[in-house]
Amino acid sequence: MSPAEEHRSIAGTFTDRVRGVPAGGWDRPAPCEGWVARDVVDHLVEWLPGFLHAGAGIELPKGPPVGDDPIAAWQVHTDAVQAILDDPSYGERVVTNPHIGAVPLHTAISQFYTADVFLHTWDLARATGQDEHLDPERCAVMLEEMLPLDEVLRDSGHYGPRVRVPDDADVQTRLLAFIGRNPL
Repeated sequence: MSPAEEHRSIAGTFTDRVRGVPAGGWDRPAPCEGWVARDVVDHLVEWLPGFLHAGAGIELPKGPPVGDDPIAAWQVHTDAVQAILDDPSYGERVVTNPHIGAVPLHTAISQFYTADVFLHTWDLARATGQDEHLDPERCAVMLEEMLPLDEVLRDSGHYGPRVRVPDDADVQTRLLAFIGRNPL
């Protein structure tokens, strides 16, 4: 699957969860410590623009603040990311960052951002009582890729301590526990 197709699918599922937040649901606690459902969307809308601006000189359009309208803020943001991935003129661009070096733009979006959207889909679903199911094949691939990076990921501060789950737990449960979520 191309980065554009991958984002369209994963962001589409996240969009469904954003649109499915029930009345009053935006202030429900999320699995990320200290966050509510609205903060999950805010995180995704806020970190990528700075990453793309600093590393590739790309300015993403801003929608309304997530605090005012999380649905519209997400839609403006995800449409802008999809437009970059769909535009072949961006295919030659590179993101440069001291932590990752120089990475092709579409690859960087896929590896760091789309993967983040995938994982935070569970957070938003859990916070708002929606379908928490994640694609098991994607979970397996991500877990396999992340396991050798355990120490690096923990040291980054972006993942909590690993949660113990039974050895025979399904792959989604094992992935979520690996990144510090309590999926049980």
